[in-house]
Amino acid sequence: MLYSKVHIESFGYELAPNVITSDDLEKRLEPLFEALNFQKGQLEAITGIRERRFWDKGFRMSDGAISAGRKAIEDSGISADDIGMLVYGGVCRDNLEPATACAVADGLGLSPGTHIFDISNACLGVLNGMIQIASSIELGHIKAGLVVSCESARQIVDSTIERLLKSKNMEMFRKTVATLTGGSGAAAVLLAGESVSGSEHRLLGGVIKNAAEHHRLCRWGPDTGIPASGLHVMETDSVGVLKNGILLGTETYKEFRRELSLSEDKPDRIICHQVGSAHQKTILESLGIPKDKDFTTYQYLGNIGTVSLPITAAIAAERGFFEKEDLVGFFGIGSGLNCLMLGIKW
Repeated sequence: MLYSKVHIESFGYELAPNVITSDDLEKRLEPLFEALNFQKGQLEAITGIRERRFWDKGFRMSDGAISAGRKAIEDSGISADDIGMLVYGGVCRDNLEPATACAVADGLGLSPGTHIFDISNACLGVLNGMIQIASSIELGHIKAGLVVSCESARQIVDSTIERLLKSKNMEMFRKTVATLTGGSGAAAVLLAGESVSGSEHRLLGGVIKNAAEHHRLCRWGPDTGIPASGLHVMETDSVGVLKNGILLGTETYKEFRRELSLSEDKPDRIICHQVGSAHQKTILESLGIPKDKDFTTYQYLGNIGTVSLPITAAIAAERGFFEKEDLVGFFGIGSGLNCLMLGIKW
C-alpha cells in the first residue's frame, strides 16, 4: 500500500476537562483492595498511568469531534469546500444511527457533496479512516478529507467499578483492569492532495495485517446487544492481547519495512497506540526500536482508544519531537486483532 500524492495537512485535538487520577479510582475501589490485600498504588504500578481525563456527564461525542475537526481545518488553510470526505472513526458514537459523522459534518458546515460515514474497528478507526481518505485522494476522487473521533471512558469505567465492588473477585479484576486505563478525548487528522496541500508531511504508505482468530480476547458492548444505552460490559484478556498482539505487530513491522524499503536506521520516530508501560516496553523490545524514538502520552491521558495515536502525534509535533525529513511510523493495534502501520515523511 503506497501513496505518492497524499499529505498530512494538520491535526486537531480536544482534551476532556476532568482529570481523574489512579489514586482517585483506587479510593473508589478501596473495599476491593482490602478484600484482595492490594497495596495502595497498584493501579499505577501495573499500568504506568497516573491520570486520565473524563468528559462532563452527558457530553456528546459529535461535539468533541466538531471541536477537534474545526481546529484541524483552521490550522490547515484548507477550505471546508475542498473537504470531499469526512470519516468518524470512534468506538463511542452518539447513536446507533444515523452516523455520528452526520452531526459532525453539519457542525463543521461541510458541503452537501461531502461523503460522510462512520468506521468502527476498535482502536484502529482513525487509522482506517486515514487509509480511506488517502486512497480517495490518490485516485483523484477528492482533494482533501478529514477523519475525526471522540471517545469517552466515563460510563465504562463507572460500570466496571460497580461490578468490581460487587464481586470483590480477583478473576474479575484481571479481566477488567485494562478498562480502568481508559481516558477521554477527541482528535482530528486532515489529509490533502497536492493540488491544495501546503504541507511537507507526506504519507508514504503502510501495511495492514490481522489475526482475527483472537477476536474474543477483548470485547466492549451492551450485554444484550440492544438497546445501546443498556448495561455496557468490557472484559480483556490482557495477557492474551499482549502476547498475540506482539506476535502480530512483529509480523506487521517486518512487512512494513519491506513495503517502504526502509534502511536499518529507519524509522527515525514512532507513535504507537497508547496502552500502558508494559505494552510499550514489550513492543519496543520485540521490534528492536530504542525507547528514545517513541513519544508517549499514556502516563497522563490513559488509553483513549482511537484518539490515542492521533492526539499523541499532535502533541509530539507541537513539542518538536519530529524533525524535517524524519521517517515517522504510526503503529496501531486494536481488538480483533488488527494491526496497521503507516509511514510518513515529515
